[in-house]
Amino acid sequence: MQKKKVRKAVIPAAGFGTRLFPATKVVKKELFPIIDKDGRAKPVILAIIEEAITAGIEEVAIVVQPEDKKTFKTLFKRPPKAELFEKLSPQNQEYSKYLVDLGDRITILIQDKQEGYGHAVYFAKDWVKGEPFLLMLGDHIYKSNIGKSCASQVLEVYEQVNQNVVGLTTMPAELLHKLGCVTGNWQEENTILSVREISEKPSIEYARQHLHVEGMADDEFLCIFGLYALTPTIFDCLAEDIKNNVRLKGEFQLTTCLDKLQKKERMSGYVVNGKCFDTGLPDAYLQTMIDFRNL
Repeated sequence: MQKKKVRKAVIPAAGFGTRLFPATKVVKKELFPIIDKDGRAKPVILAIIEEAITAGIEEVAIVVQPEDKKTFKTLFKRPPKAELFEKLSPQNQEYSKYLVDLGDRITILIQDKQEGYGHAVYFAKDWVKGEPFLLMLGDHIYKSNIGKSCASQVLEVYEQVNQNVVGLTTMPAELLHKLGCVTGNWQEENTILSVREISEKPSIEYARQHLHVEGMADDEFLCIFGLYALTPTIFDCLAEDIKNNVRLKGEFQLTTCLDKLQKKERMSGYVVNGKCFDTGLPDAYLQTMIDFRNL
């Protein structure tokens, strides 16, 4: 595989946010506020984009519903009206200019019909233009335990192994019904895995029989963290599922296509040294509000 730098990131943000209803009738879940360590209230999507930019990403695409394009453009492409701008503190005036500058690096893509996470990713195919890219979740934010951000860690491993990389984290067996689970053989013990299988929300019985990784506790498994460095071959896998109408729970999934991808090309899993915060569930969002600023 020819080695190429990862310059682009894709963030699907076209879901309905049904688990945060009724707030998501009027506010996209990707625009829910979090408070950062500096005390600034910022939309979740902004924290995700900043994670990408600080990892060296040059361009970001956000995949949205048609009716949400104006909202995202307002956030990143347009300064406030003059009367509001004048009311901002000098620091926030400067931050407003920063947002508009950041908007120059952001492209808004439209998913005209919402048919699952994998379907949303597929809408970035033409924008990616045959390059490897960083895929991020629109309702997850990340906090590194070390000096390098979580996204930087994943991209560094991509540079090292020169193949698809899926970020991983360790989870207990009782949560597997909510998660994608990964197995394989260690390249570097407890750090980098040669991926052999990816399973979407497996049963505990299946995981114990097929997905356990050597050296881990009996009821601990490697699960998807929510950061991926992928080659454009993923779009071929997604196109195949869409053409053949291969769905899970009525939607086109990413995880099943990741398993197809690892069979077509080599794939590594990397155990991210950090924590992923899910903002797409009420209890998880509440805990994120408490924990994110203090970690």
